[in-house]
Amino acid sequence: MDAHKKRSGIFLLVAGIIMLAMAIPSYFWTRNNIDELAHWQNSKLSPVIMIPGSSATVNRFDDMVKLLNQTDHQNHSLLKVKVFNDGKIKYYGKIRSGDNEPIIVVGFQNNHDGYSNILKQAKMFNEAFKALQEKYYFNNYKAIGHSNGGLVYTAFLEKYYKDYDVRMTSLMTIGSPFNFDETNLKYKTQMLSDFIKARKNIPKDLTVYSVAGTENYDSDGLVPLNSVEAEKYVYQGQVKHYTEITVTGVNAEHSDLPQNQQIVDLIQKYILTSDYPAPGAGTGHQQVKQ
Repeated sequence: MDAHKKRSGIFLLVAGIIMLAMAIPSYFWTRNNIDELAHWQNSKLSPVIMIPGSSATVNRFDDMVKLLNQTDHQNHSLLKVKVFNDGKIKYYGKIRSGDNEPIIVVGFQNNHDGYSNILKQAKMFNEAFKALQEKYYFNNYKAIGHSNGGLVYTAFLEKYYKDYDVRMTSLMTIGSPFNFDETNLKYKTQMLSDFIKARKNIPKDLTVYSVAGTENYDSDGLVPLNSVEAEKYVYQGQVKHYTEITVTGVNAEHSDLPQNQQIVDLIQKYILTSDYPAPGAGTGHQQVKQ
C-alpha cells in the first residue's frame, strides 16, 4: 500500500512538473500577444506609404518629401524600403522617435513595366507591407502611388488587403495609366478588365483621389488623360469618396508630377493629417491650374 502511494505521489509530481513546463511558455506567449495587441491598438503611427512607377527607384520621391517638409514644417521621417527579387528586404534611413506620420517609400528590384510585372510588384509590396506592419505596429496608413505605383496599389487592394486588420484611410494615385496607353475608353486592356472584375475586394470605407497631369488636355506627355480617367471604372461607386483632380501648367509632365507644387499642396491638404474635410461622397472633379 505504501509503495502504491509512493508511486502515485511520484506520478502526480511528474505530471505537475510537465503541466508547469507547458504552462510557462503558454503564459509568456499569451502575455506577448496581449502586449503586441495593446501596442497595435494604442499606436499613434499613421505612415504615408509611397510606391514609385516603373523604372523608378526608392529615391523617386526625395524632392517631393523635401517640398512637403518645407510646406508643413513637420519634418517627416523618410524610410526607404527596397524589395529584391529573391525576397530580401533592405531598409535605408529610419523613422525618427516621436514622428507619428513618417513617409515610407517601397521600391522593387523588378521595377519593369507591363501587367505581369505589376502583379509581381504587388506581391513584393505585400511582403514589404507585412514586414513593416510587424516592425512598427501601425493600425492605419495613407497611400500614394505615382504612375504604375497606383496600379500596384490597386492590385494589392484587390488581392492582399483583406489579409490585414490594418486600414488604408486614403489613396492618391498620380498619373496612373489604368488603361495603359489606350486612348479610347471603349477598349479596355486585360489589366483594366481584371481590376474591374475584382473591384468588390476594395474596401468601401476608402477615400481615393485620382490626380492627372495634362500638358495639352490629352495627356501628360506620356500617359493619355483617358487612361488615367479609366480609374473611375475601378473605384467609383465602390469606395466612400472618389475625386478626380486635373493639374495643368508648370511641371504637369508625367515625370515631373511627384515634385509638382500643386500636387504637393494636394497631398498636404488631403493625405497628411490636417483639419481639411474630405470631399463629398460620390465622384467629384477639380481642375488645378498654375
